[in-house]
Amino acid sequence: MAAALALTSCDSLFQYNPNEETLLDREKNLTAKNIARISQLPVSDTTRFILMGDSQRWYDECEDFVKSANRQKDISFVLHAGDISDFGLTQEFKWVNEIMTRLKYPYLTVIGNHDIIANGSSTYRRMFGPLNYTFTFGRDKFIFIDSNSREYAFDGSVPDVPWLKAQLADNPEKKNTIVVAHVPPFDADFDKNLEKPFTQALADDPHVKFSLYGHQHRFYEGEFYDDGVRYHLTTSMGARGYMVVSTWKDGYKVEKVEF
Repeated sequence: MAAALALTSCDSLFQYNPNEETLLDREKNLTAKNIARISQLPVSDTTRFILMGDSQRWYDECEDFVKSANRQKDISFVLHAGDISDFGLTQEFKWVNEIMTRLKYPYLTVIGNHDIIANGSSTYRRMFGPLNYTFTFGRDKFIFIDSNSREYAFDGSVPDVPWLKAQLADNPEKKNTIVVAHVPPFDADFDKNLEKPFTQALADDPHVKFSLYGHQHRFYEGEFYDDGVRYHLTTSMGARGYMVVSTWKDGYKVEKVEF
């Protein structure tokens, strides 16, 4: 009888299947929905946006981030640099999204290595959308690309360099181009066979001045390949920091914020 009661109790506590992908309508296709919101925003000579990342299980810190971000001035949108979740579980994505919906701004994401665990990439596609995508706003074109090579056993497919080159080439208005990914190319989790083709693609494009990443849970930046492209990493929610990026026709500025 005691064993039966214990099982009944456990069943009542663990009704949620961690591999389940049940989403409400308001939790689906968030990338397209938020791009639509961004497209309605007024455009000025300077665009200011926030780059944050690696929310994982730092829910309280993520709540504090939203409060801090909402106090910033003239922000158009927020970019999440990946590792939304820790274990790729649907409920983790839902919890973080619930927090992020309290932002005053639309937010967009790129997939992180932790987001691919278990059924994470399937949940990500249903909740947000394609793993690789682009959008434009004002003078800028943003290219979001899956760079989590280790999760694909370094099979040469990730990041998708041919797709990246095609998106870089498709820029008739010669907009500033900003590549956003989770794993930076100089990290051990990035396919070393693709590091040079990836960085060369950025360096060969005169409209790419900088690129944005997360993953290493620290602020870090530099022109690591002596090719004119600067790489900027934002820190994690656990480290309680993010970046405010301002762009204009001939330049940009990055400010680090701690909260």
